[in-house]
Amino acid sequence: MSEEDKSEKTEQPTERKLRQAREKGDVPKSQEIPGWFILAAGLGIIAVLSPGLSRGMANSLSLFLANAHELSLAPVEAIDLATATALRIGAVVGFAFMALIVAAVLGNTVQQGLMFTPSKLEPKLSKLNPVEGVKRMFGPQGWVNFFKGIGKMGLVSVAIAVVLWPRRGELAALPGMELVGVLSLLRTDAILLMLAALAVYSLIAAGDFFFQRHEFMERNKMSRKEIRDEMKDTEGDPMVRAKLRQIRHERAQRRMMANVPNAAVVITNPTHYAVALEYEQGRTPAPICIAKGVDDVAFRIREIAEAHGIPIVEDPPLARALHATAELDGVIPVDHYTAVAKVIGYVMSIAKGGGRKRKER
Repeated sequence: MSEEDKSEKTEQPTERKLRQAREKGDVPKSQEIPGWFILAAGLGIIAVLSPGLSRGMANSLSLFLANAHELSLAPVEAIDLATATALRIGAVVGFAFMALIVAAVLGNTVQQGLMFTPSKLEPKLSKLNPVEGVKRMFGPQGWVNFFKGIGKMGLVSVAIAVVLWPRRGELAALPGMELVGVLSLLRTDAILLMLAALAVYSLIAAGDFFFQRHEFMERNKMSRKEIRDEMKDTEGDPMVRAKLRQIRHERAQRRMMANVPNAAVVITNPTHYAVALEYEQGRTPAPICIAKGVDDVAFRIREIAEAHGIPIVEDPPLARALHATAELDGVIPVDHYTAVAKVIGYVMSIAKGGGRKRKER
């Protein structure tokens, strides 16, 4: 990616962009988090298993050394002894190995959840290109990883030295101690060392996690053009949406105007508002708003009403109230029943008497 392209990508990635990146296996991932979990699992294994294991090893070794002259070196006995020893060691090592595997899996899962990306399993010949491999090793990212590794090792080494230096006298006395005491001291020192390393590694893992997340967000930043293109893909072109809204509005207006001839009365402002109400005694439970509008639409409603002989009643407060509260093709609000009933009653009386169709209030 050129510097010019990078300079254009100033917007934070959208949810769709992040989802697409995840589908490709691109997620913020720190390799230090699984390392922290593995180190913590190792500390737990030593703290939990080492007491019984050290006592068992001490007893076995003491018995072995005390009775070494009685051991048979015949092939069958030697194989049996080696097998029994291997099984005991294998059980402990196998349990520890499985615990470390679980810790490594957990370290990845807590960062990105469970995910399966088949595209990552596809063979790519570019990965076999030695030139590209050298570029990755000695490129900017390779140097960053190199110095990060050096810094990490240095910090952990300092933490270990801080723990071991005050205990150098005890370590120097190890050759003169009994086997049980040696194993106990080594267990204590190992736990202290791992605690110190874990404390330092916690800071390293946390820092790397936030760094990797920052790099991920920077890597997936979008330009304004990309955001506009995404909006077009997901919601359609804005111009097309506006045109569709206009078409739907025009169709709704035509349907509404086609219903005006069915009105029982049109209530006006007299010029700015017009509301056409349909009502037929015994068929409609209450007056229904079948058309309403302001200014040009109101003029068109009055024009159609006059052409079809629909009574027009000028009642500005009622016209404004009905326009604001009545829904198209819905029954008028209960609050206006009384006022509308008076208007319809007046219209029906005029119709029976054959009088004028327009009333001003």
